[in-house]
Amino acid sequence: MKENRGIIVRLLGGFYYVDVGDSVIECKARGIFRKRGLSPVVGDNVVISIEKEGYAAISEVLPRKNSIVRPAVANIDKLFIVSSVCEPDPNLFIIDKMTATAFYKNIEPVIIFSKSDMMSADKYMGIYEKSGIKAVSFSTKTGEGAEEVRDLLKDSVVAFTGNSGVGKSSLLNYLFPELDIATGDISKKLGRGRHTTRSVELYKTESGYVADTPGFSTVDLERYEIISKDMLAETFPEFRDYINTCQFTSCAHICEKGCKIIEAVKQGKISKSRHKSYVDMYNEVKDIKEWQKK
Repeated sequence: MKENRGIIVRLLGGFYYVDVGDSVIECKARGIFRKRGLSPVVGDNVVISIEKEGYAAISEVLPRKNSIVRPAVANIDKLFIVSSVCEPDPNLFIIDKMTATAFYKNIEPVIIFSKSDMMSADKYMGIYEKSGIKAVSFSTKTGEGAEEVRDLLKDSVVAFTGNSGVGKSSLLNYLFPELDIATGDISKKLGRGRHTTRSVELYKTESGYVADTPGFSTVDLERYEIISKDMLAETFPEFRDYINTCQFTSCAHICEKGCKIIEAVKQGKISKSRHKSYVDMYNEVKDIKEWQKK
């Protein structure tokens, strides 16, 4: 019996397709996973056993660095959040929800402001650079930011998210012209039907993988990846130096006396829009009990 290590790149009809470097092997999962209540998902690093007759099975799922419930995918290194600078204007609250979820799930967020040939992205870039979050100004017309994005893709499993009209498909076509994406997501190119739109597939690039995550939306994140009010401030990196310095240990950083985060906002050290997003997110989850998150 021979063993190989690889990454699950596709799940179809109960079969797992594992990229072992020089080939993709079709596998089944051993029954022990069902007994343990563990289901391998796309993105999992696994050990597969290959029998003499060519039968292959997943024998071990290696520890995950993170996982998303819906769509089911594991071990994402970076989440590329695509937002246009105009037509439509950026929704900073949605961007901030996505960055917070990324940090909560141990994923590095990268914000790509598209259509920078139509309007400068500097105003928005400044907000996130101050927050310590990587932001890139990108244009398919001028090529601005293309090399920077390609560098960020190297040796990573990357997921892209962005609402319709923000230029996500144009960005992916520019970076990966062989995909020829005409309808706004990789799923159409891969030929999947309407009944499998929640499935995930890893598309192999020269230096990493792009995760086709058609269900990776703010709606699903709100339902399946709820951040508790006690953890929320930690998902805003610019808050971290101030969290334990407030006058009161129970400070929620909303409007309390002696709050160092509010003080930093007034001093211009923290963006007003970022703090507003935090307050709005806090108010959304403040009354949610732990049992309601299950």
